[in-house]
Amino acid sequence: MTYQELVNLCLEFDGTYEDHPFGDDNSVIRHKEGKRKMFALVMDWSGVPCINLKLPPMEGEFLREQFKSITPAYHMNKVHWSTVRTDGDVSLELLKSLIKKSYDLTKPKMKKLSR
Repeated sequence: MTYQELVNLCLEFDGTYEDHPFGDDNSVIRHKEGKRKMFALVMDWSGVPCINLKLPPMEGEFLREQFKSITPAYHMNKVHWSTVRTDGDVSLELLKSLIKKSYDLTKPKMKKLSR
């Protein structure tokens, strides 16, 4: 999978956009609404496209034990974020589900209606 294909997978979700706060070498994929939280950081790690994703802590830990290509996130909170390398043992189906999980975990909360 290429870097751009990874970015495109993330941009398939509603209300997202690509940002470059760390320079053009990394793509931060954010929600357009709310606080514009990021849900993915796409980067090139020694020639391999990788993605940082937010996961529930227990699930992230479990996945890191099961897959060599899922590690604690590079330059991020290692409890809540994991790095997924695209040259390893993670299937495209699993990668898509992890991107969706990160998207869902970071999307803006619905405001309560005032009475």
